[in-house]
Amino acid sequence: MAVRIVLLGTAAGGGFPQWNCACALCAAARRGELPSRTQECAAVSGNGRDWWLLNASPDLRTQLTATPALWPGPGPRDTPLRGVLLTDAEADHVTGLSELRGAAGLTVYAAPPVGSVLAPARAALGRYAAWEWPDSLADGGFVLSGGLVVTAHQVGGKIPKYVPPGASAPGPWVTAYRVEDLASGGVLVYAPCVGTWSPVLDGLCASADCVLVDGTFFAADEMGTAVRGGAGQAAMGHLPVTGPGGSLEALARHPGARRVYTHLNNTNPLLDPGSPEHTRVAALGVEVLPDGTELTC
Repeated sequence: MAVRIVLLGTAAGGGFPQWNCACALCAAARRGELPSRTQECAAVSGNGRDWWLLNASPDLRTQLTATPALWPGPGPRDTPLRGVLLTDAEADHVTGLSELRGAAGLTVYAAPPVGSVLAPARAALGRYAAWEWPDSLADGGFVLSGGLVVTAHQVGGKIPKYVPPGASAPGPWVTAYRVEDLASGGVLVYAPCVGTWSPVLDGLCASADCVLVDGTFFAADEMGTAVRGGAGQAAMGHLPVTGPGGSLEALARHPGARRVYTHLNNTNPLLDPGSPEHTRVAALGVEVLPDGTELTC
């Protein structure tokens, strides 16, 4: 066996094309010239029977329906889903939890401040079915059904915009996960939200067979270039692919791992396989893959 990963969705918040955006890339997608993408989410399994979601996007129902490995059965209400690992509390990573309401016995791992800010949602979901909400940063990590051992690592501190000023809990808001298959030794690193590259991320990538990493923006000025008045990566907590200290430069230090960008913003030229930006990234061995791709490591 090995770690199996399905890229359920690969776009940033709003998906691609984004409903209220008429930038050149979104227009091309609406014309059918570029493939559409749903909002970022993945699924992971160590045995092909027990599946765990990595984040829960607003597009979750569509994503589950499009993925046969995640279909229900054999009983009328049986499901291969065992729970969710949240990297943060951003709306595009937690809204999909509501789609899972009524599924008994799920486990949702989250860092303490994420679990705290989701308290109202936890209470509402608990009225449908009992779920467990353990601390993802507990010492020693945790073991998932299916033979996966997981550790969470802080990679950012961005607090979601919907959290009122002064109401945020202390502690790490953004984490990456290291997922290892106990049988094969295969290692996945999942980091779809990265504010700055750190020695922690370098260490995680050095031990990984596959890395799914934040590719939200190609350049630091991208939002302002593609759409007037954009806030850009600095205000949104995402390290750009290029530029000084960019993620592409960091990933080049880890050629032994399969490296894949996810969480692509609708303004990112990497969405166009024919763009020079896409060619540049591919030349360094880093991939941009479509929704529905399955990987093993």
